[in-house]
Amino acid sequence: MSVNLLILPGIGNSDAEHWQTLWQASGPAFSRIPQAEWDAPQRADWVRQLEASLQEKGPDTILVAHSLSCLLVAHWAPTTRLKPRAALLVAPPDPAASVFPPEALSFAQPPMMPLGFPALLVASENDPYASLGFAQGCAAAWGAEFVSIGNAGHINTTAGYGAWPQGRQLLDRLIAETQG
Repeated sequence: MSVNLLILPGIGNSDAEHWQTLWQASGPAFSRIPQAEWDAPQRADWVRQLEASLQEKGPDTILVAHSLSCLLVAHWAPTTRLKPRAALLVAPPDPAASVFPPEALSFAQPPMMPLGFPALLVASENDPYASLGFAQGCAAAWGAEFVSIGNAGHINTTAGYGAWPQGRQLLDRLIAETQG
């Protein structure tokens, strides 16, 4: 069975030039979670949708989360019996940061406990939404491997990350490391 790659964008969804969108266009293994509300997300709604999407996709699914959806994964993991194959968590934002969107405050205080499945957390040293220390703390608490890619902003289109081949290599490594 081939792996399913479920894209979990952050607040506002991922634009046409974002690495998540470009990866999704690269092949049928990728699909995007459907959220009813991208601009004023409610944690309970997003958690329900993640549960439904993973139930549909099955356990051979790798979550590909950016920004707010990293916090979504942390909130969802302790509430479910479903386990994905793994998760790639990119640029988790710090809800205590002054730039954290007030529309997303329902995602504050993410559980700081092991996710219960393999994860790789990728962070930037100059992310305006989170310090490197916050990202390292999340990785440690969630039981995720930690990778810093240097000064990469929020690892999004604004920071110049379109296709992001380095990220795709990290995803490919995660796929290989978690095969049967």
